[in-house]
Amino acid sequence: MFSLQNKKAVITGGGSGIGKAIAILFARQGAIVHVLELTNDSAREVVETIRTNGGTAFAHVCNVANQQEVLSAFETIGNLDILVNNAGIAHIGKADTTGEDDFDRVLSVNVKGVYNCLYAAIPQLRQSGGGVILNMASIAALVGIPDRFAYSAAKGAVMAMTLSVAKDYLSENIRCNSVSPARVHTPFVDGFIAKNYPGQEAEMFEKLSKTQPIGRMATPEEIASLALYLCSDEAGFITGCDYPIDGGFVRLNN
Repeated sequence: MFSLQNKKAVITGGGSGIGKAIAILFARQGAIVHVLELTNDSAREVVETIRTNGGTAFAHVCNVANQQEVLSAFETIGNLDILVNNAGIAHIGKADTTGEDDFDRVLSVNVKGVYNCLYAAIPQLRQSGGGVILNMASIAALVGIPDRFAYSAAKGAVMAMTLSVAKDYLSENIRCNSVSPARVHTPFVDGFIAKNYPGQEAEMFEKLSKTQPIGRMATPEEIASLALYLCSDEAGFITGCDYPIDGGFVRLNN
């Protein structure tokens, strides 16, 4: 089950965190993985890990917010079967504390970046006779999260784009879904705690972990497992859906 044998998969932001876990798992399941990253170092590290374990992977340096760079990367890759729109950035701030530059930066990557990849990938999916798109949304699109104004706006847009794409390409055998994680233990979380709470790392990690009713953060590998299912043939009847993977955050946090 859940084989991706010989399927060509593009994973944006595949050099770290959730994207890295997805890239490694997809390669283990037989996919030919193309990692799109902002820097060559992070992309190359994941590709080397995959190749060391017998998988097939390629690195592409690409700023997803730049349409010409995206189009060039996808032209190099050619026809594909799976697109995972995972690249994204975070921001902390309310509506009146988020500057215009920060707002533009978050939406440029998290919204325009997804659009750019959809724009480039759909013709390539069409050449393959269809395929799967998975967008990384967030529970921030579903519930109110303190101090996440721009991020929440962006992830709400990702969820809306997911529904639009799922509707528009039903007849072309292109499925589109999204995943909405709660807090996931990635290097970003460790860096955020170290920067903002020096000397209180263990205490803050425990506090953030317990904001999920289940009592801990998710692992990137758990998110990757859901991504694998949704991108596999076993999920062939699923499109236009969002899947919270949140330790009970959305429905049990009251």
